[in-house]
Amino acid sequence: MSTTTHPPYTGAYTALVTPFDNNNEIHWDDLRNLVEHQITNGINGLVSVGTTGESPTLDTSEHLEVIARTLEYARHRVPVLAGTGSNSTTEAIALTRHADQAGADAFLLVAPYYNRPTQEGIYEHFHALADSTAKPIILYSIPSRCGVEIATDTIARLHSRHPNIIGIKEAGGSCDKVSQIARTLGPRFLIHSGDDALTLPFIALGAHGVISVASNWLPREITQLVHHARTNNTAAALHQHNQLADTFKKLSIETNPVPIKHILARTHLISTPNVRLPLTPLTPASRATLDAHLNTHGKNN
Repeated sequence: MSTTTHPPYTGAYTALVTPFDNNNEIHWDDLRNLVEHQITNGINGLVSVGTTGESPTLDTSEHLEVIARTLEYARHRVPVLAGTGSNSTTEAIALTRHADQAGADAFLLVAPYYNRPTQEGIYEHFHALADSTAKPIILYSIPSRCGVEIATDTIARLHSRHPNIIGIKEAGGSCDKVSQIARTLGPRFLIHSGDDALTLPFIALGAHGVISVASNWLPREITQLVHHARTNNTAAALHQHNQLADTFKKLSIETNPVPIKHILARTHLISTPNVRLPLTPLTPASRATLDAHLNTHGKNN
C-alpha cells in the first residue's frame, strides 16, 4: 500500500480516464504510463472505471480488464478502488465479485441510475452489494447523473448494518449535505468530494479528501491541496485552491471526461483524446479555450 501518512482511503484519489487509441480500443501502454504518472507524483489512491473512466461505454470484459490491469500496474503501491456500480443490482454484484477476485482493494459504487429507485430501493441495492464482499465500499452519490441522491438517513442505515460501507463520494454540490453526513455519521465515516472545485470547502466541513478528475493531469498539485486542507494549513490550502480554480472551471467546459482527455493528450500523458459515442470530441471553441489555458499555465509540452 501507499507510504502516505493519510489513513487508508483518505486523501487525494484520481478517477482515472480510460485511454483509447486511434481505433478507439483501450490503449494499455497509456494506461500503464498514466498509473505511473499518478504514483510517482504522490497520489494517495486510484479509482478504476468510474464515470471519468467511461464505464457506460466499456463492455463487461473491458471493464474488468481495465480494473485488473490497473491493479497490475499499481503493484500495491497505492489502494485501487474498483468502480463496479450499475443500475442493475445483479450486474453490480457480478462486477464487484469479479473485481474482488482480481484483487481490488475496495469499491466505489454509484447510486442506481436512470430507473430512479426510492430510498428503500437504494438501501436494498447497496445492502445486497455489501453482502457480496467483505472489502470496503465507498458509496457514490451524484444526483445530476443518476436522477436520485443517496439520502443521509439511507447512508446511516447502510453503515449501521454494514461496517464495510466506510464512506461516500458526495457529488451533489451541497456543503449542507456534507455537513449533515459528517454530523450524522461522525468523523470515522469517510467523505470524499466528487467535485474538484469543492474540495477545500468540503474538507473544512469534515470531508477526508477528493476523488478528482483534475489529478489525472495534476496529481501532485491536487495531493498538496488536500494535504494542506487536512492539516489545517488554511493559507497554503487557499493559495493552492486559487492556483487551481481556473483549471477546475475549464474542466467542466464540456461533459467529463472530454476536456481532461484533451488536456492529457496535449501534454503527452495519453496518445489521443478519443472518447466513445455518445460522447464526442471538443467543439473548436472549447478546444481553443483549453489550449489557451494550457499555454497560460505552462503545461503544454
